[in-house]
Amino acid sequence: MTHLIATFFYVGHLRPAPGTWGSLAALPAAWLIYGLTGPGGLLVAVILSYALGVWATGVETKGKDNHDPSEIVIDEVAGQWIALLPVAFGAQMMGVSITALWPGWIAAFLLFRLFDITKWGPVGWADRMHGPTGVMLDDVIAGVFAATGVIAFAALYHVVLM
Repeated sequence: MTHLIATFFYVGHLRPAPGTWGSLAALPAAWLIYGLTGPGGLLVAVILSYALGVWATGVETKGKDNHDPSEIVIDEVAGQWIALLPVAFGAQMMGVSITALWPGWIAAFLLFRLFDITKWGPVGWADRMHGPTGVMLDDVIAGVFAATGVIAFAALYHVVLM
């Protein structure tokens, strides 16, 4: 069970770039969660994926030298879902389909991958923590940075371009 969670249904075994595959797999999952439960459900999914991710990562890496094996992608899923929260809540506030905000999806994906890969500032700090909390926390912070970027781009679009 822990391997299924940590690899997000084995997506983490896809090569190359399993983290990118994990982020991509998070997109249709977010769409499904939003469709079934709305933005509040996506927020709950973020919290659950974080808690389950810390647990599953701890079990999967216990006694191993590598604290963050590439096949563990539940951290990317949690971070990508955080990046999508402004899109989800924005769609609800505007009364439109979440897919109508497709530029936000693209921005959330690209910004999240940028912050996750480059590990700037607090993202890198969390990554150096090692252990399951560090594995999850760096992607949570990258997701918050990406969500902030999504909001900034949306504001720029609505204030400047409209």
